[in-house]
Amino acid sequence: MMKYRRCGDSGLLLPEISLGFWHNFGHVDDFQESRAMMHRAFDRGITHFDLANNYGPPPGSAEENVGKILAEDFSNHRDELIITTKAGHTMWNGPYGEWGSRKHLLASLDQSLKRLSLPYVDIFYSHRPDPHTRLEETMSALATAVQSGKALYVGLSKYPLNMLKQAVEILRQMGVHCVIYQPPYSILNRWPEAEGILDYLNQEKIGCVVFSPLAQGMLSPKYVDSIPADSRAARAEGFLQEDQVLAQQEKIRALDHLAKSQGMPLHHMAIQFSLKHRAVTSAIIGARNVAQLDDTLAALDAPALSEETLKNIDAIAPARRSADAEG
Repeated sequence: MMKYRRCGDSGLLLPEISLGFWHNFGHVDDFQESRAMMHRAFDRGITHFDLANNYGPPPGSAEENVGKILAEDFSNHRDELIITTKAGHTMWNGPYGEWGSRKHLLASLDQSLKRLSLPYVDIFYSHRPDPHTRLEETMSALATAVQSGKALYVGLSKYPLNMLKQAVEILRQMGVHCVIYQPPYSILNRWPEAEGILDYLNQEKIGCVVFSPLAQGMLSPKYVDSIPADSRAARAEGFLQEDQVLAQQEKIRALDHLAKSQGMPLHHMAIQFSLKHRAVTSAIIGARNVAQLDDTLAALDAPALSEETLKNIDAIAPARRSADAEG
């Protein structure tokens, strides 16, 4: 049975596992399989669906597909769902198609709501920090999203610690609480831990939903010995590249051996690891089909990682201050 964790000190509860639409829900994918995954996720207790304006491919198509499925299949369950979206990465050509200006963020939110066929989203994120725009401007757009009723909550994604602290304080002065932060986080990508971000979130009682807990699938048995022809790393349109896998393969093999010694598959150990920090509210997973979704959810039934196992993980893949923050 799915367990739910409180998002910081807010009234919002999120499932331990959330379903993300970064991959496998665009127009290049099987629409009926996407629909089946959403149904199965909801039936298994996943109430949090995570999107961004640029998810696809092509950009925007994940929101269009999800919007159609929500309208046709989930219209009676809207109040039981947490639908999120983001803006900040490149979405359209021209000077206003990316980053953190009010112009981009608020126009993007309107476009996302139209694609989703929704009057509001539950969480609207600034998807990445903008080095050229004042934080006050970006945060004012998030505040406007809440004040206009187009978002119930706001969040930040991939902000480094110093900017995160400033952004949270600016929002607070505007009367808006940053309810959640979203970083990439996995055994192979522990920069939020190394930079003290997770400790800060816990201290400030801000929720944290991590993405890529399987490092885009690298922390699964499929990449232990090779790169399968049908894997994400073999897809020309994907973010995961073959050289990324090869650079981590020695660690992947060592982690796979450790997981097997604990009587669990590598990806189950990786999911358990992503949820271990007390600041983490939920982990966003992706899936290519219903069977893969069910297999990943089975990680919640695995035993908690022992202190000895965590020490062995540290020895293989220690936390480092470097980020691979796509998404």
